[in-house]
Amino acid sequence: TMADPPTGPPEDINKISFWMPGNYIRTVQRTSESYQACKDIIACMKDRAHVERQYAHQLTEWSNKWKSITETRPLYGSLLRAWQCFFSSTERLSALHTSISQSLVSEDAECIRSWQKETFPRKMFCGFRESHDLGTAFSCAQKPWEKRLKKLEKARVVYHKSCQREQSAQEKETQAKNNANLSESKLSKIQQAREKATQERSKARDRYEKVLGDVTGFAPRYMEEMESVFDQSQEEERKRISFLKQAFLSIHRHLDITNNESIKAVYSELHHMLMSISEPDDLRWWKNNHGPGMPTDWPKLEEWNPPIKKQKPGKKPKTHRGTEEKAVMIGGVRVRALYSYTGEESDELSFKAGEEFLKVEEEDDQGWCWGVKEGGVEGFYPTNYVEEVI
Repeated sequence: TMADPPTGPPEDINKISFWMPGNYIRTVQRTSESYQACKDIIACMKDRAHVERQYAHQLTEWSNKWKSITETRPLYGSLLRAWQCFFSSTERLSALHTSISQSLVSEDAECIRSWQKETFPRKMFCGFRESHDLGTAFSCAQKPWEKRLKKLEKARVVYHKSCQREQSAQEKETQAKNNANLSESKLSKIQQAREKATQERSKARDRYEKVLGDVTGFAPRYMEEMESVFDQSQEEERKRISFLKQAFLSIHRHLDITNNESIKAVYSELHHMLMSISEPDDLRWWKNNHGPGMPTDWPKLEEWNPPIKKQKPGKKPKTHRGTEEKAVMIGGVRVRALYSYTGEESDELSFKAGEEFLKVEEEDDQGWCWGVKEGGVEGFYPTNYVEEVI
């Protein structure tokens, strides 16, 4: 059966996805791997010819040797299963005629070698011409996309840093307002710094959204150009699969020459496996595992949330106040959520940005306060996620 497309966390998928920069190299390398596969098949059939002359004992040795070799070779799908079927059938044979050896060497191996020479022309200093042309075409198609991704990442970093600066300025402003000894001039400067940070954050976000829009808008063109090059590679691979299928069938005809009923049964099963070689299935498997069929996590806007002060080693964890102690603080300070927060533990509040509730306990040394929402829901919340309602 064909393998399913790879799954996993989005960051892991992006590392191997066909669409990410440079990952098309797996498809480019398929040309040289196919060339190596031909050499392996030729060597395999020459080895098989020797085994044919040594009868049953040598056949078993040959089968065991090549079983392990095929597991590391680049063929895949139904074509690989067909190749492996030669070895499993060999274990059931007791003897073969000497002419089989001659046919395997003089006809099939030479046919594959001649086809290999014609199908894999080389380009001076560049390896195989097909690999060079595909690599160049993929690179040209991907270069504008890669440039936009770098620009997007830069805009994202700038936006997130501006959010951090704005939060820091807001905290300084809040502290300044609560400091009765601070002069009006210093307070004014702090407020101006906060306003400037807010403006910079707004500009950075606009820039981030603009760059993201450009990336999103360019994606269809990028996909079309990459798939166009990929389809060229698929067509060349289809021709290779088709030829090797016929080569395997030719090898099968030379092997299936006995009238022994048990041997007929062996080769009947082998023939069935060879006929199951499917170009569409193999190409679809490749597409889903190394091509456009692979899943990817397309770029999207990543909202920034402020960090939560976590408990430091050696500090006591936040603990519930007794119900009697909370009761005397009802009617405390009203606060408004600056950001949305989802409680990670059972004693933590969850709320959305803009929601208001009561702070009924002062901030502890870990940066947490105790609050009560309408309906009596109460719990801890991070202090830097709210502001007092004035």
